[in-house]
Amino acid sequence: MVKVGVDVHKHTHCAVGVDELGRELAQVTVRATEAGHLQLVRWAERKFPGQVVEFAVEDCRHVSTRLERALLGAGARVVRVPPKLMAGVRASARTRGKSDPIDALAIARAALREPNLPVATHDTVSREIKLLVDHREDLVNARTEAQNRLRWHLHELDPELDPRARGLACLRTLDELAAWLQARPAGVAVRIAAELVADIRALTLRERALQRELAQRVAQVAPRLLALPGCGALTAAKLVGETANVTRFRSEACFAMHSGVAPIPASSGKTNRHRLARGGNRQLNAALHRIAVTQTRLAGPGQIYYQRRRANGDTKMEALRALKRRLARVVYGLLGPSTAATGTCLPAAA
Repeated sequence: MVKVGVDVHKHTHCAVGVDELGRELAQVTVRATEAGHLQLVRWAERKFPGQVVEFAVEDCRHVSTRLERALLGAGARVVRVPPKLMAGVRASARTRGKSDPIDALAIARAALREPNLPVATHDTVSREIKLLVDHREDLVNARTEAQNRLRWHLHELDPELDPRARGLACLRTLDELAAWLQARPAGVAVRIAAELVADIRALTLRERALQRELAQRVAQVAPRLLALPGCGALTAAKLVGETANVTRFRSEACFAMHSGVAPIPASSGKTNRHRLARGGNRQLNAALHRIAVTQTRLAGPGQIYYQRRRANGDTKMEALRALKRRLARVVYGLLGPSTAATGTCLPAAA
């Protein structure tokens, strides 16, 4: 089998093919266009005739999405290589420095060393949900920045006017502020504050519309996920979007590793322990963390398991990490078919 590592960029993609021993066979640079993607496929067919070719693409979704679609459309097998795997491979290589061919070679060798990498697949549904979730978060961040600026302008106009925490996300409060500013004497500070109020109101309406749309989409795509205690519509949308088709993972253990909730062995001699895994998809990790924290406060299997771990001597964080690992197993079962390899997962169990 030939592994072709692809270092993706906005304008060009650099590809390097290696054999089963990691020896470089050939390299090419193509433009990041449909014609360039087709050129890459034909280059692989011409350079490696009669051999099984697997493309390993650096996992940079916004840059690599079009390339992945083109390769999959041509019938190629594509795996995604997390960028953190490249650093270790590049550091251990004899070639010093950094360039696109060096990075592409590191990607190919990382894919050769890690046989169970996530496989890229066509999944329009989860891709659209991820785009909507990311867009909503951008709107929330823009609204937060506008709210912070508005508070300073309101303090300048009237130090005693201090809206309550999260009050600037309430449409009624925003309407009252708009009326108050309209009654103030004209001035630059008043004009800027009024514009910020209007911007915050528009961002709030768009954010709420996106939240309703995401709730509807998740209810159609993953209704069982919404039955999991502590998993609301936005958290469920984050899980669906970041997982990007759970069937691409060989088992629930692979999904847990990808989510960064699988504990890493750190034992030596008589010491038998595990440490926190800081790798993996941190967005998935954060979603599982929110569910776990909520379940520790709700009466149910999650809270019982957490308290049992605490009674056995685990610290709060150790017990919480153990609960997140079990939740990864449950989420894997809820996102996939009910007859997953790990068995049936109960929506209320953690």
